[in-house]
Amino acid sequence: MLILLALFLLPIIAPAGFFYIGRRKGKIALGINLVSFTLVFLLSTVFIFTGRVHGVEPSTNTSELALAAAFIGAGLVTGLGAIGTGIAVSSAAAAAIGSISENENNFGKAMIFVAMAEGIAIYGLLISFMILGRV
Repeated sequence: MLILLALFLLPIIAPAGFFYIGRRKGKIALGINLVSFTLVFLLSTVFIFTGRVHGVEPSTNTSELALAAAFIGAGLVTGLGAIGTGIAVSSAAAAAIGSISENENNFGKAMIFVAMAEGIAIYGLLISFMILGRV
């Protein structure tokens, strides 16, 4: 559990540490972020799917129409969220590239706006998991 916590904190601490030291080691910080994210993702997946599930038994009186509506709703929320993300990221990324080409110091601010647009897809995916969890 401590290893998982350390891997969660490493992507935050490493870039901040390089910035505090005064070195611009973006490639090293990016590498640490990518490796840490991959390890956290793999370990989280292993921990999630190896345990026993304790929960309430699903009800068997769900109608076919309600089941179909739940699947259609989950598909719509995921698909429309992804389309909205694509539209938002295309505009934000183009503006970010233009801003970075004029002034390299705007990189952090520009990436925040691109990352905020990515949140739309994540929210859509979470809502679809919530819908499918009720089925």
